[in-house]
Amino acid sequence: MSTHERMADMIFGYWVSQAVAAYAALSVPDHLAGGALTAAEIAQREGAPTDATFRLMRAGLTLGLLTIDEEERFHATALMDTLRTDASGSLRDLALAMTNRSHWLPWGDFATAVRTGQSQVPKILGGNLFEYFQSCPEAADEFTGAMAGLTAMWAPDVVRHLDTTGVKVAVDVGGANGALVRLLQHANPGLRGIVFDRPDVAAAVEAEFTSDRLDVVGGDFFERVPAADLYLLKFVLHDWDDESCVKILSRCREAMDPGGRIAIIDFLIADGDDPGIAALMDLNMLAMADGKERSLAEFDELLAKAGLRRAALRLPASPQVIIEAVRA
Repeated sequence: MSTHERMADMIFGYWVSQAVAAYAALSVPDHLAGGALTAAEIAQREGAPTDATFRLMRAGLTLGLLTIDEEERFHATALMDTLRTDASGSLRDLALAMTNRSHWLPWGDFATAVRTGQSQVPKILGGNLFEYFQSCPEAADEFTGAMAGLTAMWAPDVVRHLDTTGVKVAVDVGGANGALVRLLQHANPGLRGIVFDRPDVAAAVEAEFTSDRLDVVGGDFFERVPAADLYLLKFVLHDWDDESCVKILSRCREAMDPGGRIAIIDFLIADGDDPGIAALMDLNMLAMADGKERSLAEFDELLAKAGLRRAALRLPASPQVIIEAVRA
């Protein structure tokens, strides 16, 4: 592939992400879960035009999402199955959340974010991302599901590296549906968990919690967090500027039981000429929020300002690292 062809592939990349979102929105993976179907049969189920549906399905052959037989019935591949609603660790909501209005429109003005150094989300969506979610429950649900999908994909390796021996209570700060703390509870049956998130999120997910070892609490982590001996901050600090991060960490330190610790699970900007996927996620933070991905030195500076110190750095095989912190 020539350099021009490679660049063209990059430029056309959004075609793929929006096509994947269309498969998810039209429930194509779910329709095919019971067996092969023609484009006309899927179109009938979705109330969509047959021709447009066939064109979408045909593109799936190019993308490796579908195969077709002699009777023009389409079969789902394992790649398509990752979008099924009932799939373990389904990425359906991720496909929808990353391509809906909440993310698509701000990324459409990304050059302005770079020129100004500021996310264009408030101008485009009328408030920060989380304020927008309060006004658009459907987008909020998709985002919560997206984070659960990423947790299911990456967190099992994180759980293997995060020792909860002797931990009585773990708070999943900004934990949405508590996917991470629930995985930790599978590994440690004696662990009590608290999912702490915005009141609107807490109210939306509360019905999912049936275990007497898991509570859901709504609140503002800039003001206070529940008492515990382990605080989980997964994909939280990268959403916020340094001052806000220090406030979050300070609230955790103030509420933390003696001997407790904080586990920051996030991307880490590596030194050298290969910063990895964290550099791309950092662009997403510039587009979508006031935060950023950070180097280890930058994390250490945040911890020091919050009266904490780094006690351990753990490097799972997944893209995130675990930074454990205790009182200084």
